Amino acid sequence: MTAREPDPSADDGLEAGLFSHLIELRSRLLRAIVVLLLVLLALVPVANHLYAELAKPLVDRMPQGAHLIATEVASPFVTPLKLAFFVALFISMPMILYQLWAFVSPGLYKHEKRLAKPLLVAALVLFYAGCAFAYFVVMPAAFKFLNAVTPDGVAMMTDITHYLDFVMLMFFAFGLCFEVPVAVVILAAIGVVDAEKLSKGRGYAIVGAFAIAAFITPPDLLSMVMLAVPMCLLYELGLLSVRFLLKPSAGRE
Repeated sequence: MTAREPDPSADDGLEAGLFSHLIELRSRLLRAIVVLLLVLLALVPVANHLYAELAKPLVDRMPQGAHLIATEVASPFVTPLKLAFFVALFISMPMILYQLWAFVSPGLYKHEKRLAKPLLVAALVLFYAGCAFAYFVVMPAAFKFLNAVTPDGVAMMTDITHYLDFVMLMFFAFGLCFEVPVAVVILAAIGVVDAEKLSKGRGYAIVGAFAIAAFITPPDLLSMVMLAVPMCLLYELGLLSVRFLLKPSAGRE
């Protein structure tokens, strides 16, 4: 009995399939990059205006006569451009995620698509909501507190680059923290937790939310509560989503 020889046509088909996937991935990435670059080019002329808008929560609450400063020679030019890139990425993210979805979705089962679509949209919306919440609610309150506790004789003048880094960190942190419902649904979908465990672990979730908020937010109680309370509410939203999207029969399947 002789050993079965490998079929060269099967290997050729596998290589051709892999090559076609790589070509499609490259085309998807190029489309996303082109969109990002076009948005960036459109934002470059208004980069200084974008930075002025970003700095409003701090500038409006600084003492009379105080202002932002630039401690490096190239900062007045480079920092607004960095902000323009972040804003372009922020605006282009739906298109980038769509290209990623268009590449991945043909390989998903029907029930996986049914769950992945709302999760992808929810993740994007919640991230934007977290950034907006940080800009319009948390940052004004935090800067008001920091201005109030500034010692006498100390001039509050923040470097523009350090301010941009701080704000981007706040946006990223709040955007991720607002992804709690999506994380809860994913954990339930892969079988790590279920609705009953999530309901019983509500107390641990509340403690964890306040611990994370204390680590992320500026050192004032108001900012910590402003992040912890929405995280607790979003945990409840995730629990409701698990009960609605992942029914027991679907979980057993």
